[in-house]
Amino acid sequence: MKEVKISVKDLSLFYSEKQALKNISLDINSNRVTAFIGPSGCGKSTFLRVLNRMNDLIDNVSVSGEVIVDGINIYEKNIDVVNLRKRIGMVFQKSNLFPKTIYENLVFGVKLNGIKDKKVLDEIAERTLHQAALWDEVKDRMSDHALSLSGGQQQRLCIARALAVEPEIILMDEPASALDPISTAKIEELLHDLKTKYTIVIVTHNMQQAARVSDQTAFFYLGELIEYDKTTRIFTNPSKKQTEDYVTGRFG
Repeated sequence: MKEVKISVKDLSLFYSEKQALKNISLDINSNRVTAFIGPSGCGKSTFLRVLNRMNDLIDNVSVSGEVIVDGINIYEKNIDVVNLRKRIGMVFQKSNLFPKTIYENLVFGVKLNGIKDKKVLDEIAERTLHQAALWDEVKDRMSDHALSLSGGQQQRLCIARALAVEPEIILMDEPASALDPISTAKIEELLHDLKTKYTIVIVTHNMQQAARVSDQTAFFYLGELIEYDKTTRIFTNPSKKQTEDYVTGRFG
């Protein structure tokens, strides 16, 4: 039985007068990887940020419709947005590490939540590095500057940092787009392992990546959700011609 983790109903988003997302409805299941694909500027990253209210940080954005996470509409007036973003973590396209040590990056969010016990912090750091398949590479370098790591290691450290506050959902905005093929493969392997514990939503412009890592795929175009289905179906037998043209490279 698949359990719906996020249910989006009739969602629209405007930047001032310009409509960026148009009446989107979809359900995202627990413990699955859901990929958003589509050409640049089609609204997929904007829609990803809808799911943890990151667009609130942009001036003149208005949202209508509902985003229901575990039965609660996250756009209700009384929602604690800080708490919401603990539950729904985010990993960005470029690793956005703090100019601190590897260890300090890992425990930063946990300390903000009031945990100060060194033993607990050490356990969290080790657990999340194991989860991000980074422990063996950095266990003897915890006091090194985080920016001394390679690009792929930095991105996995960002994932470990997101996991440290124990989110339920992880949003990833093109997490491997700046990485070499070996680092990309490590991130993709990681997604397979992480979905046993987390619900993962990934934006990618790499269709092969979407086909490899995701269970469900949503195709966006010009702010509209054109098609949403099992990934195998989207890539082998889509129901809309627009989707077929896009995934076969005949688009535009």
